Amino acid sequence: MRKVKKKEKIYFPDPKFHDSLVTRFVNHLMKNGKKNIAYNIFYNAMDQINIIKEKEEKSALEIWKEGLKNIMPHVEVRNRRIGGSNIQVPIPISSNSKITKAMKLLIASASNRNEKTMAHKLAYETWDAFHEQGEAVKRKENIHKMAEANKAFSHFRF
Repeated sequence: MRKVKKKEKIYFPDPKFHDSLVTRFVNHLMKNGKKNIAYNIFYNAMDQINIIKEKEEKSALEIWKEGLKNIMPHVEVRNRRIGGSNIQVPIPISSNSKITKAMKLLIASASNRNEKTMAHKLAYETWDAFHEQGEAVKRKENIHKMAEANKAFSHFRF
């Protein structure tokens, strides 16, 4: 039996940057339905990135998008039970899932930082991701290492 393809969700553009990717990120950042607070955190983080960047020609939104690209994992490992043992099989990720995983990695890594406000945490984690440093990039590399280590089981894909 074939699986039914999931409808792609439509995200409306955000009020300030007019970008639907920002709305998607804010939806992941939001807690308890407080979308205005999530927007304020994101916009304050973008303002903070504007302060952080010294001689960078790119805008804060471009830096954020570049940081997301640097965090996106391309493969993941999934457990598969074969012959009584669980095997971790590396599977390529769809483009939609790449973006979602990158956003969640960025938010989780930012919340673990030691800065004072979430906007500062998000700004500095985004800045680190832009320069391919920080916890989010380490997590992505860890995911890739796991997939590389289990490359021998890639023929078990379904």
